[in-house]
Formats: sequence, structure tokens, C-alpha cells
Amino acid sequence: MTQSQAAAGAELRRTLGVGDAVVVGLGSMVGAGIFAALGPAARAAGSGLLPGLALAALVAYCNAMSSARLAARYPASGGTYVYGRERLGAFWGYLAGWSFVVGKTASCAAMALTVGAYLWPQQAHAVAVAAVVALTAVNYGGVQKSAWLTRVIVAVVLAVLACVVVVCLGSGAADAGRLDVGASGGAGGVLQAAGLLFFAFAGYARIATLGEEVRDPARTIPRAIPLALGIALGVYACVAVAVLAVLGAGGLGAAGAPLADAVRAAGVPGLVPVVRAGAAVAALGSLLALILGVSRTTLAMARDGHLPRALAAVHPRFRVPHRAELAVGAVVAVLAARVDVRGAIGFSSFGVLAYYGVANASAWTLSPAWHTRVVPAVGLAGCAALAFALPGLSVAIGAGVLAVGAAAYAVRRWGRRT
Repeated sequence: MTQSQAAAGAELRRTLGVGDAVVVGLGSMVGAGIFAALGPAARAAGSGLLPGLALAALVAYCNAMSSARLAARYPASGGTYVYGRERLGAFWGYLAGWSFVVGKTASCAAMALTVGAYLWPQQAHAVAVAAVVALTAVNYGGVQKSAWLTRVIVAVVLAVLACVVVVCLGSGAADAGRLDVGASGGAGGVLQAAGLLFFAFAGYARIATLGEEVRDPARTIPRAIPLALGIALGVYACVAVAVLAVLGAGGLGAAGAPLADAVRAAGVPGLVPVVRAGAAVAALGSLLALILGVSRTTLAMARDGHLPRALAAVHPRFRVPHRAELAVGAVVAVLAARVDVRGAIGFSSFGVLAYYGVANASAWTLSPAWHTRVVPAVGLAGCAALAFALPGLSVAIGAGVLAVGAAAYAVRRWGRRT
């Protein structure tokens, strides 16, 4: 246990095995993104959607391997915040934690509003707040309860996605000719699509941020991360192929609800309500995992004084960072009640890529051997390329958020010296 952890007075309880960790990762990745991300990616890349998916998976794989090696060395809550602090210095760890907490808090509000939009569009904000309160209560009761609920959510979402794939590929509307992988959107379009689709892979970080609650982390985390990523990639590839075969790149890019439109085009409109319900459940799963991840990174930053130290408290019975969870839940509930942030979180992908850039740079320092540095080098270059291939507004907002965080760090350091 680090000195800052000792000062906080308690560690979290290690209760998660490999299966639990894989499910938490899947709950984050196979979430609402697959119901919505395919459309924007198809608009960017056209028929290059599948190469964009493959590129996003490659960068995600490199990031996953870097994260797994670091998590085995530093099995504490906080993920890349801890790795950057230990390997690169306090500032880089702080910047990773800042981009994660700010970006993912906005993503939490967006997921909550997605739940409301699918379940009761006329009362979307009220449903969103209720969802945040309910899931915060689940997290407060212990990480095992969260893992159990995530298992149920993942099972439901995978069943819905399997129905979509079977219906689309088994219909007369499916045409293999629509799977032409030529990049009609050009290389820039493929890169932008990969950047948008990468967001859907980013959930494996939740396994690392829960490092202090995993049994035998040196063995469990390196196994769980690639397993979760591989399963998610298989699911995404099947869904993308099925939807493309029915709608084509143009139809997919124009679709407001791609999976619902695909089953309707496949001649099974009765499945549309099921797909909508699956999207709501998937958004709940993403929200649950996001609150888990943000609260653990908040805990780690509070332990080091970058956030109020009161947030570093661990509940004596449930062994969870209860104050951090309540604070995150409260902020997300306020955002979900008052602001429609769904159109304003483009910077989240930029922040996630910056976060993993720090992870890869940290993994680079673990060994001087060249063969161990290939994966983090490819991951770092991929993160940079995808980040700056995102839409200009997303890049500008993301860079601005990082600049505000850096300025806050500098002011706090200056205040301590005076």
C-alpha cells in the first residue's frame, strides 16, 4: 500500500475474479456505443467502415496490452492516473486523471440521458436522474453487487445484438456486395471513423481502474483485459457486417438509429421495440461501469491531494469509495437534470485517447528492451493519429479541457510554494 493510501486509512476489498473483471469490461464496451457509433463512423468512412473498425481495434489492443502490463505492476485504484504518476511524474498522472474524470463525467450524463430518451422520451431528464440515483445506490452497496448487475445487463444486450445479427444476415435484404471495404471516405475518413469507433472499445480501462478490487491482480488483469477486448471486437464485427449487408454504407450513415433501421429494413419491424429496449439497457450498463471508473479515479486523485482529500474515504463496511461515488453521482445527476450534454461530449473521445497516450508512454518505460516497446510505441502513435483525426470542434474542446486542467495544476503548485 502506498503512503497516500495509508494516509487514507483503508484499502478497497479484493473480491473480483477473472470472470467478474471480464464482465465489467464488457459492460463498459458492449454498451450504448454500438447502437449509435456505427452511423457517424459510416458517414466519415463510407465503405471504409470495416477497415476503420479494424484500425480502432488495433489501437485498442496496443492500449490494452500496455494497460495490462502496468496494472499488474501497480494494482491500485486509478488506472492510468497511477501509472502516469509512477512512471512519468506527478503532472502526467494528474493530466491523465483529469481528462478521464472530466470527460467521463460528461459521458455519464450522456448515458443517463440516453436511457431516458429510449425509455420515456417525454420525461428523459427525470428518467436520467432516477437512473443515476439507482445505479449510484447499487455501486454504494459494494463492487460485487455492481458486477452482478453488470452480468445481467451484458447478457441482455448480447442477446439483443445476436437477434439483430441473425435477423439481418438471414433476411433477403442482406447483400454481400455492400461489404466492399474500399475506403470511399478516403484515408482521412477511415482515421476519423476509427477515432469515433475507438470510444466504443475504451471500456477495458474499467478493469484497470478497479485494480485494487481484483483478486491476484498480477494474474487476473492481464488475462481479463484482452479477453474482454477480444469478445467485444467479435461482437462489433458481427453487428457491423450484418447492418452493412442490409443498409449499405450510405444507408447506415444516414440512419438515426442504425440497428433499429436495419431490422426494419430486414422485414422484422416487430423487433424494433426490442432493439430500443436493448439500447436502454446497454446505456444503463455503460452508466454503471462509468460511475465505477470515475469514482475510483476520483479516489486515487483525492488520496494525492489533487481533489479534496475527504473523497478518499473508504466505507468501513462495504469497502467502496462511498464519498467519491456520492460526489460523482450528485454531479452527474445535476448535469442530467439540467443540461442536454449529448451533443457536447465530442471531446470525450479526445480525452480518452489522451488518457491512453499517457498509458502507452508509461508502458514504454517499463523495460529498455526494444521488443517490449513495439506495442506501446504503436499504441502511442495510434492514439495521436486518431485524436487529431477527430472532427475539429472535438479536438478544440478536448485540447481546451486539457489546458484548463494543466493550468489548475500549475496554480495549485504555485500556491503550495508561496
